Amino acid sequence: MRLIIDDKIPYIREAAERIADKVVYAPGRGFTPELVREADALVVRTRTRCDRRLLEGSRVRLVATATIGFDHIDTDYCREAGVAWANAPGCNAPSVAQYVRSALLAVRPRLKRELGGLTIGIVGAGHVGQKVAEAAGELGMRVLLNDPPREEREGSDGFASLRDVAETADVVSLHTPLVREGRHRTFHLADGEFFRSLRRKPLFINTSRGEVADTAALLAALREGTVADAIVDVWEREPDIDRELLHRAFIATPHIAGYSADGKANATRMALDAVCRFFGIGARYDIVPPEPAVKLIRARSCEEASLLIYNPLEDSARLKAHPERFEALRENYPLRREEKGYEIMIND
Repeated sequence: MRLIIDDKIPYIREAAERIADKVVYAPGRGFTPELVREADALVVRTRTRCDRRLLEGSRVRLVATATIGFDHIDTDYCREAGVAWANAPGCNAPSVAQYVRSALLAVRPRLKRELGGLTIGIVGAGHVGQKVAEAAGELGMRVLLNDPPREEREGSDGFASLRDVAETADVVSLHTPLVREGRHRTFHLADGEFFRSLRRKPLFINTSRGEVADTAALLAALREGTVADAIVDVWEREPDIDRELLHRAFIATPHIAGYSADGKANATRMALDAVCRFFGIGARYDIVPPEPAVKLIRARSCEEASLLIYNPLEDSARLKAHPERFEALRENYPLRREEKGYEIMIND
């Protein structure tokens, strides 16, 4: 079996070479029809557009993406061409929850209010949204969940409308997939009309996809004070990001909310598991992220420990200083472990 793999997918080389006869590594943007023509499977990230232009005439039978999102895969063409595909749902949900929790703790002094008692509206209640809801609940926040597809399937109990979120939330956090068409379209879900409907001048967070929020509308809301502050990890037209939004956002990071080492290891494992299932290969690997340099965390509170383990202001400072290095900051992201990778000692 011949695999072509994005060369920035971590912890994959030894494992992939245990299950394939030949493995070729290439930059995500460097996948070409010539490169993939003789491949049996591709293991990609969001930077590789898997469509007719890339796949037609190849022997590719499976595309596995080491990401939750799969809008970079033309699923209609894959269905037509008989190419199977797999993503990694929930792989980095705890990582995104860690990012949002730490971001909320970092922005707390600017809010001039305690987080406990504030209402957070979570738009998109899938794997990631649910983990963020758990983290917000642990901080004492009241949680509103908005997810029309789930509400249709499960009934309205436990779900709030987008209007309810706009009218009552002190924090709005987006966690939807990018859907460009249909009844549950999320492209520019947060548009001018949405921002004008906000009533409590909330903190706005986007860690889903850049195109879920209309950049021009978000900037207008920040200028007019309809939105009090913004935490932005995903951007329209990445890596050519809007410089005004970069500097207006309190926290601005290069699409790394899900980039904990734990989340990356999960994604890599899920992508290779999909390859093994499809081709009937026994999985013969163990993918474990490295240990942190300092494993013991001493803090006066759980909140302080969270920020000692991961403070997104550091990632934000790097991007604000060098926005032209967006891709490099992403692809050379330093080791970040989730809390389970540490021993935490709370000293009152």
